[in-house]
Amino acid sequence: MSRLRIGVIGLGGMGSNHAGYLSRGEISGAELTAVCDVEPKRLDRVNETLGEHVLKFSSADVLFAAKCVDAVIVATPHYFHPPLVISALKNGLHAMSEKPAGVYTKQVREMNEIAEQSDRVFGVMFNQRTRSYHQKLKELIESGEVGEIKRTIYTVNNWFRAQSYYDSGGWRATWAGEGGGVLVNQCPHNLDLWQWICGMPIRLRAFCHFGKHHDIEVEDDVTAYVEYENGATGVFITSTGESPGTNRLEISADRGKIVLEDGNLTFWRTKESTSDFLRSWPNGFGSPEVWKCEIPVGQVGEEHKDMTRNWIQSIQTGSKLLADGREGIKGVELSNAMMLSTWTDDWINIPVDEKHFYDALQERVANSEVKESRGEVMDVEGTF
Repeated sequence: MSRLRIGVIGLGGMGSNHAGYLSRGEISGAELTAVCDVEPKRLDRVNETLGEHVLKFSSADVLFAAKCVDAVIVATPHYFHPPLVISALKNGLHAMSEKPAGVYTKQVREMNEIAEQSDRVFGVMFNQRTRSYHQKLKELIESGEVGEIKRTIYTVNNWFRAQSYYDSGGWRATWAGEGGGVLVNQCPHNLDLWQWICGMPIRLRAFCHFGKHHDIEVEDDVTAYVEYENGATGVFITSTGESPGTNRLEISADRGKIVLEDGNLTFWRTKESTSDFLRSWPNGFGSPEVWKCEIPVGQVGEEHKDMTRNWIQSIQTGSKLLADGREGIKGVELSNAMMLSTWTDDWINIPVDEKHFYDALQERVANSEVKESRGEVMDVEGTF
């Protein structure tokens, strides 16, 4: 089988990472043949960092017209993900979007509608779905082993960022350039995992704090309360201004409690249904017998590379994607709802009112101050 010709659009931190492992031949069945970026300085470094054979483009439209690639990875600032994916699909190319799928659900829905009409393979880079402990937790929930969910608590404030991170690019942490902060940049992974494992809530009330820890326009601290269709509730907490941080997902259910923290999965399993016990126990203060189980989860893989391998395999063999690109709208739905809840100081039903959110976002974009870009490419080694 011939190797797929891959283009990478956007040579910032993540785009450079994708281009790097592709150029080193670390993805079987694929080769890097072209890159695209609007920053001339980044293109000037391509011969040295990626090889002289890699074609360079300053325009995605010119790249598409050149017919030199079979598929593209889109790793640009967030607003450009949907239009570039749409253009790629319309040009007959397979596409992989970096997270998030987009900034607002209206543009993501339009992208999904094009994807539905296309026979090309469209994925989204939710690399944390490759982690064995996330997959095992999802398996336990879906199997019914833990029973019906009663409460979810997801604390993910280990996204600490210094001010220099936000100062590294003119688009970062601005409404006009990025469309949001921690919810749009760091937490698409966590919002995706939360809904992937626990399901989507039906409404929420959120409190986003804008520039609480940093000199930025957008949110860097969020607490949200959600309600699910079955009556379960949940809390989501995140920040880029706390250290040391915590990454802990706790799920209380009818057959006990399961906690994922620091890659360890622990299940406190009740001998019987807690709902049955509380209705039948005659002595008031008793509680069900509990067994503590440490769940084996296996080894952590190569994440971004594994997602790219899965996408390549899906293109070549028709195998199932770990993260179909059309699923990206769910995390965007949650982030939009959290911000709209804060702006309106009210509950927000899900699905969110797309026009209401879009109009509210545009008000902030109109008053946004895009900073002068320093043109830096941040080292993403060790990030999520």
